[in-house]
Amino acid sequence: MSLFDDDFYSTKVSKRAARESKKGDFAFRYKSGGRKWSNVRIAFVSSITSAVAATLLFGAVFGGGGSGTTSGGGGAPVTGGIQVIDPLERPIQASAKVRPAVVSVINQQMFSLGIGKDKSQPEKEEGKGTLREAGVGSGVIISKKDGKAIIITNYHVIDQAQAVKVVLMNGEAREARIVGKDQITDLAVLEIDAKGIEVVAEIGDSSALRPAEYIIAIGNPLGLGESVTTGSVSKTRQIVPVSLNQDGVYDWEQEVIQIDASINQGNSGGPLIDLNGRVVGINSMKIADLGVEGIGFAIPINLAMPIVESLIKLGHVPRPYLGVYTMDLEQYWEQQDFEDAYSNPGEGGILPEGDVPHDEEEAVPGDDQILEGGQKLTLPDEVYDGVIVLEAVGPAKDAGLLFNDVIVKLDRHPISSTMDLRKYLYQQKKIGDEIEISFYRDGKLKVTKFKLAEKTDEE
Repeated sequence: MSLFDDDFYSTKVSKRAARESKKGDFAFRYKSGGRKWSNVRIAFVSSITSAVAATLLFGAVFGGGGSGTTSGGGGAPVTGGIQVIDPLERPIQASAKVRPAVVSVINQQMFSLGIGKDKSQPEKEEGKGTLREAGVGSGVIISKKDGKAIIITNYHVIDQAQAVKVVLMNGEAREARIVGKDQITDLAVLEIDAKGIEVVAEIGDSSALRPAEYIIAIGNPLGLGESVTTGSVSKTRQIVPVSLNQDGVYDWEQEVIQIDASINQGNSGGPLIDLNGRVVGINSMKIADLGVEGIGFAIPINLAMPIVESLIKLGHVPRPYLGVYTMDLEQYWEQQDFEDAYSNPGEGGILPEGDVPHDEEEAVPGDDQILEGGQKLTLPDEVYDGVIVLEAVGPAKDAGLLFNDVIVKLDRHPISSTMDLRKYLYQQKKIGDEIEISFYRDGKLKVTKFKLAEKTDEE
C-alpha cells in the first residue's frame, strides 16, 4: 500500500486503473464520478479550440476580407489575401494620393482690346496688348528635377498660348514654360518652379486595365476648380478618328481608353487614375452630342510616356517628313458635285477660298498658295482615291512633286486619304528611309523615290 491511496498520485498503475484507461480510449463516459477524457485528448482538443479562436479573433480585428481599415491608411493586402482597406475607402484614398499633384492650366493669349474698352489698338501698337485667359485645362505633376516640376497636359490646352500659368491645389499661380508639344498625340509638357511641391503622381500601367475596372478622373471642369469624378473603363482600347485642324475632316486616328466618368471642358490634361492612385491615362476628350451620355476618352499612359520623354529630351517628337501639304481627293469630288449642282464652277483652282489644306506635320500655307495653279485635275476614270498635293516643300520639292499631283501609293501601298498617308509614314517608316511615291500628273502615272527627312521646326 502506498502512502496515498489515490490512483492519481500513486507511483504504480493498478490493474483496475489500466482497465479503466483502456475503456476510456474507446468511449467517452459521462456518468457522475467517472473520468470523461484522457489527458492527451484534452490537450489535443484544447489546442484545436485555441487555434480556431485565434483565427476568428484575427478576422474580427483585421476586417476579414477587406471590411476593416488600418490606422496608417495603407493599401497593401496582408498575407493570405485578407484586405486591410475598406473597399469604400479606396477611391477616397486613391484620389487623396494624387490630388496634390493635379494643377489647373491657364492658356493666355494677347488681346488688342484695351482693358475696359471695346476699341482696337492702333496699327503701330500691333503686337502689343493685354494677356488674357483664352482657355483653361488641367495637368498633372509627374516628376521633379533640378528645381523644376514637370507637368503633363494636352496639346489643345496650350495651343496658340503666348503665356501659360499653372495654378496649384492651394490656389497659388505660377508661370509655366512650354517644354514641348505634339499635336499628333495631343500631348504637351510644361515646367514650373518646384519650390514647395512635395507630391508627384505615380505612373501606372494602362495595359493592365480591364473592362468595368473602377477609375477616377481628376481635373478642373468648366474652370470650377479641382474636381473628382468616378466611373469605370468601358473599353480598354478604342480607335477614335480626329480632325487635327478642326475643319471637320478626319485626318488622324487616336488610340484611347473609353470611360464613363464625366469629362467636361477643362478636364482635358488631367489624370485618369486607378484605385491604387496611379496615373493610367491623360483625360483628353469626350463625345458631346445630343443624346450621348458617358462617353469620354483618355490617352493611355503607356502610349503617352514615350512621347513625354521625347518632348522633355528634344522638345518635339522626331518623325519622318514627306514635305507635302495635301487635300483628300474625296473632298475634291464633293466640291465638284456641289459646284455642278449649283452651276457655279470654280474659277481656276481646286479649292474655294477659305478651305484649309492638310499635311503630315500640320503646317498650313497661306491662301495665295492654296489657290495657285489655275488648272483642274486630270485623272483616269478609275481613280477615285488619293491625296492632292497643294504644295511641295523640303524632300518632296527636291524630288520634283508639284501642285495638283495626286499621290495614290507610298511604297506601292494604296493611299486614299491624308490619314492613310500619315499612318503609313509614322508607323511604317523612319527618318532617313527611302520611300517610293506613285502619283498622277496630267492623267499620267509617275513614280519617284527619295529619302525622308526630319522636320525640326514648328512652322
